[in-house]
Amino acid sequence: MKLSIRIKITFMVVIFSIVTVVSSWAICNYFIEDFFVHNVKKNLVLTYESCNKLFLEREDEIEDEEFGDLFGYIDNPSGATVFIIDQESFQIYSSVKLNMRAAESLRNIMNSYDFSALDQNEKYEIRITDDKNFNERYYDLIGLLDNGNIILLRSPIAQIETSIHFVTKLFVIVSFFLVFIGGLIIMLVSNVFSRPIRNMAQIAKRMTNLDFDARVKVDTKDEIGELGNCMNDLSTKLEQTISGLKLANIQLANDIEEKIQIDEMRKEFLSHVSHELKTPIALIQGYAEGLKDNVNDDPENAEFYLDVIMDEANKMNGLVRMLLDLNELEFGKDNITIERFELTEFLQDIINASSILLEQSGAKLILEAEGPVYVWADEFMMEQVFTNYLTNAIHYVKPDGKIRIWLEQKEQTVRVNVYNEGTPIADKDIDKVFIKFYKADAARTREYGGSGIGLSIVAAAMKAHKKDYGVYNVEDGVVFYFELDTTDTKGDVVELQKT
Repeated sequence: MKLSIRIKITFMVVIFSIVTVVSSWAICNYFIEDFFVHNVKKNLVLTYESCNKLFLEREDEIEDEEFGDLFGYIDNPSGATVFIIDQESFQIYSSVKLNMRAAESLRNIMNSYDFSALDQNEKYEIRITDDKNFNERYYDLIGLLDNGNIILLRSPIAQIETSIHFVTKLFVIVSFFLVFIGGLIIMLVSNVFSRPIRNMAQIAKRMTNLDFDARVKVDTKDEIGELGNCMNDLSTKLEQTISGLKLANIQLANDIEEKIQIDEMRKEFLSHVSHELKTPIALIQGYAEGLKDNVNDDPENAEFYLDVIMDEANKMNGLVRMLLDLNELEFGKDNITIERFELTEFLQDIINASSILLEQSGAKLILEAEGPVYVWADEFMMEQVFTNYLTNAIHYVKPDGKIRIWLEQKEQTVRVNVYNEGTPIADKDIDKVFIKFYKADAARTREYGGSGIGLSIVAAAMKAHKKDYGVYNVEDGVVFYFELDTTDTKGDVVELQKT
């Protein structure tokens, strides 16, 4: 069974109060009789002193025969019955009306008491007397006044016992009533203290569900307020820690994924390289064995064999050189030299160098650029990029098709676009053409001797420059593009002339 702090506090306070009341009652019950007896004796002495003073100061008035009632003349805090007897005249002064039973009782007491035993220092004695005339017990103060009169003060023990019983009963009733009222007050007051704790418990539950937007509203500067501030700090630090762990987990997952991809790329690389080298090595081996075995003595056929061997060796050499270039780009990105050069002339020189391939393809090339257009980049890398784009366009342009190259100015950059008229790239392949050894049309690639590395070199070079590149389809062909900075080190922008 779940008990709230409010109920626990109330229960503990009520139990403590009951224990306190019972303990107090037991202590009082043990000492209360002594207290009342002591108080009665004290009051009897005060009454004695008041009577003694009265008879000393007003002796002439008291000797008047009409003076007999002491009521109103003395202090009598305990309400004791007062009897004073003049030993010479035997006149009796009393605080109550004297009747036959009282006179008989008084005579018996006087006859049974030895007044000669009293000395000058102790002129009275307090004792318990069993009065058979009234069938009652009394606390009696009996003695002599300073003027020699006999004094008897009587206080009924039954009255004292009644007072003790009444006081004890009243004490118990009032105590338990106060305990009940105190329990209700503690219940209300403890609710004030338990409410923020309940709120903190709810906030803590939300925190266990990783809801760190929950905050404890702190209204006090006591220990509860300090606890609330600590919970808010804990929530903030947990959120930061868990966010850091999530980022670390994401980074770890990315690292694992990258490692897996690297392993896959390594396997794929070895597979592709072995595949690319297998054919030329087999051809070289076969034709070399043919030459060694003098399969054909015709010099012309022997020269053909040698040409095939040299051609395949050149292909292997080109493949290795491209792999080395790609490796240098991918793992040596800081080894680039940024320099300023004129772009239009740069493109024209590469186009002129590829004129033989253009003639063989029968394609019509259009360069839409007028200079000068100055850019900042590694000129050697950009030559590899544009050469690969141009070679790719020449090999994939349709017979007697058109290749169009144009420049497009942007903010502080210029985009070089290479378009070839022909069949668009399939949607499933367009995002993969820059991956090493990937060939969207393997048969066509083998036909012109492509290795599937050229566009990977483009991607590595552009990533080293941190500039944009890509490919997209148009209605009747494909467009490859890359971008270069046109801002020099002074921040000046070279305007691109539109054609």
